[in-house]
Amino acid sequence: MRGWRRSAIVASLVGLATFPVAAQNTPPAKSQAATTPKASRLSAADSKFIHEAAAGGMAEVELGRLAVDKASSPDVRQFGQRMVDDHGKANDELKSLASQKGVSLPPSPDAAQKATQARLSKLSGDAFDRAYMQDMVKTTTRTSRRSNARRRRLRTLT
Repeated sequence: MRGWRRSAIVASLVGLATFPVAAQNTPPAKSQAATTPKASRLSAADSKFIHEAAAGGMAEVELGRLAVDKASSPDVRQFGQRMVDDHGKANDELKSLASQKGVSLPPSPDAAQKATQARLSKLSGDAFDRAYMQDMVKTTTRTSRRSNARRRRLRTLT
């Protein structure tokens, strides 16, 4: 029991530290956007990052909803709800940024993320709780490793 709780705490702390969009609430200055047409254009790497962040955010919300419905532990259900709330807000902010920058977002999570959801949806009880939290730690760790430079780049866009 303690192992998944530790995983939940690690996942939530790392997730909060690595999701950059939620911290960016400042809209771009009107004068800059009006006078600089290049300000609204993004590099291919930036567009790809926004696209991946959107797909990942949608997956986190869907998996969080699944956890709220299927988890046996109140702590895992609470963590799932937090993922829904936090990533839902961040997704809304990302949609706004993408709209400002002319980037189209994917309509749904990618195939790998859908496969994870399908796998988890077949589990229940403690098996679901363990698998969900392990996936959250794995996903957050992988995202953290890839995001540091991209996060700094995204901050310069807003």
